[in-house]
Amino acid sequence: MMRSGDLLLGIDIGGTFTDIVALDTATGQRWSTKTPTTPHDQSEGFIAGVDKILDTIGERRPIAQILHGTTVATNAILEGKGGTAALITSEGFRHVLEIGRHDIPRKANMFSWVKPARPVPAKRIVEVAGRIDVDGAEHVPLDEAAVRAAAEAFAAEGLDTIAVCLIHAYANPAHERRVAEIVREVIPGALISLSSDVLPVFREYERSMVTILNAYVMPPVSRYVGRLGARIAETGATRSLLLMNSGGGVMSAATAGSEPVQTALSGPAAGALGAAATGLAAGRPDVISIDIGGTSADVTLIKDGRPTITKRGTIGEWPVHTPMVDMVTIGAGGGSIARVTDGGSLTVGPESAGAVPGPACYGRGGTLPTVSDAHLVLGRLCPHLLDDAMALDVEAARRAVHDHVAAPLGLTVERAAEGILEVINNAMVGAIRLVSVERGLDPRDFALLAFGGAGPLHGPALARLLGMSSVIVPPNPGVLSAVGLTVADLRNDFSLTCVERGPDHDLARLAATFAGLEDKARSWLASEGIAEGASRTEWEASLRYRHQGFELAIPWPGHEVGAAALAELFEAFHQTHERLYTFAQRDTPVEIVTLSVTAHGRLDRPEVATPAGVREGDPIVARQPLWSGGRFVDCPVYDRARLAAGTRVEGPAILRQLDTTTVIEAGQSASIHPSGSAIVTV
Repeated sequence: MMRSGDLLLGIDIGGTFTDIVALDTATGQRWSTKTPTTPHDQSEGFIAGVDKILDTIGERRPIAQILHGTTVATNAILEGKGGTAALITSEGFRHVLEIGRHDIPRKANMFSWVKPARPVPAKRIVEVAGRIDVDGAEHVPLDEAAVRAAAEAFAAEGLDTIAVCLIHAYANPAHERRVAEIVREVIPGALISLSSDVLPVFREYERSMVTILNAYVMPPVSRYVGRLGARIAETGATRSLLLMNSGGGVMSAATAGSEPVQTALSGPAAGALGAAATGLAAGRPDVISIDIGGTSADVTLIKDGRPTITKRGTIGEWPVHTPMVDMVTIGAGGGSIARVTDGGSLTVGPESAGAVPGPACYGRGGTLPTVSDAHLVLGRLCPHLLDDAMALDVEAARRAVHDHVAAPLGLTVERAAEGILEVINNAMVGAIRLVSVERGLDPRDFALLAFGGAGPLHGPALARLLGMSSVIVPPNPGVLSAVGLTVADLRNDFSLTCVERGPDHDLARLAATFAGLEDKARSWLASEGIAEGASRTEWEASLRYRHQGFELAIPWPGHEVGAAALAELFEAFHQTHERLYTFAQRDTPVEIVTLSVTAHGRLDRPEVATPAGVREGDPIVARQPLWSGGRFVDCPVYDRARLAAGTRVEGPAILRQLDTTTVIEAGQSASIHPSGSAIVTV
């Protein structure tokens, strides 16, 4: 239980900056700041961020809880810098990773695509005899001597990170558990990842891959969590550290250490939670959020105040079928580089100028034109950012756009810059359509919530292209992921494949499976210190028509298993299938494949205070030319901190603040909501 007046911290570590938000548990007052990320050891930047936010507040106040979004697991997977792991698998399955699936990444050339190297090569994969049937019965006893020999061979090579994935272990984990016992006898202190713990569902390739990735990221995540715990203990700052998982909840450091693959989308998931909370506060529970930074743009659909969750996600090249926020990421950001191809086509991204050398206008040695340079050329960025602490070089931006885009294409600098923005905006529109139209939903039924350093620059233009009526710009768009951490609750998912083919379904078996999963969920909540009154569970089933090769996850109606619940479940499945694929086959038997129980634990959270009073002075702090309708027009620049709730600003106009710039196009207007968000009407 938090003491009144203690601090709640949300700390999100990104590639360039670490964002910190502090919340007073008594008053709900909120502070925020940024500090440089320390890639060599993220825990250094973490503690520096804690010190900086306390300095911002002005006193060393007690910290009750820290909630943390980390990229350690993500970076390890994407950069191939995980631990050196080995795999023990069933006889005949040594090459399951190499076989994989007979598909090719969406944008890859089918004739030139090369399958990437697997995180565990075949030479570190050992087969052992033993077989569990699909019904959980032992068909062939486990060859314990072979397991021991494999463990001894691993020990001789210095390998202590072991993944175990045996056939049908989801139906009966006995063989996997015995393998773990033998490995620990031979290699005390080994880091072991069991498929029956990480992902107890069918499909050998996906289950093997997630189990291996879990083992692969165990060493870097364990080291990081250990360093972090030690540094926090030295400060005596907190009684609790919770880490964000990919599904939009937080979990203890102990759970993150044993199931680190769950943190693979830690930071983006926090951003989705922050977007959901911002939308609800602004009276818009249905939003599509777009987080645009320097390198990438993350797009998420939020329905009824909750980010959509998928169990068919990917991280880099690999399928990671654990629950994660359903998100589309593209290489489109402020640093995306514009080029003219040999064929005379203009392309923008995915290559980025990064923070160093950065866009040409940063004056750090960059000479190639970027999206930020295009904004500056068109007057959409102010010549000075970060409360005048950073000066931008307009002439360098114009020179880069002229030399590399305008001159090759025979265009004016302004028209070339306009073309750069048109290309990147249409790429972002495509990503938004992937999470909406491709899911059977109309983006016009949602508000667009734009955040990140570059989100508000593009939001109004994107909304206009999509026919959306409004854009929500949060009070502090640049730290929204850290804000999302402060509203997160505990969450964990428990699944089990339990195939019921129909048309007659064994209700007793389904009820028993749900009861077992419910027990696991309740036990986990209790182990995390969640009181019964602060916990809840949700049931879900993955369904498909007979002979289909994929499933749809459908919420189970309530917590009872009976004919009425089954009928309601099947009807929801038919409707979802029709929404996604335009048809439903109500005369075809529906198969129930996997059952899931999601555990939620409500954490103590103060009510966030209403935004502080506005800064005194004239809200119009400058005027500058803005390219609009094919010409430059005189445009007012507003200090957003001087705009009170209810204030309405007509476009064209620019809203300037510390962490972002919002461009209101001609014919649009913006009003300040009581929650502090700026609502742009398109």
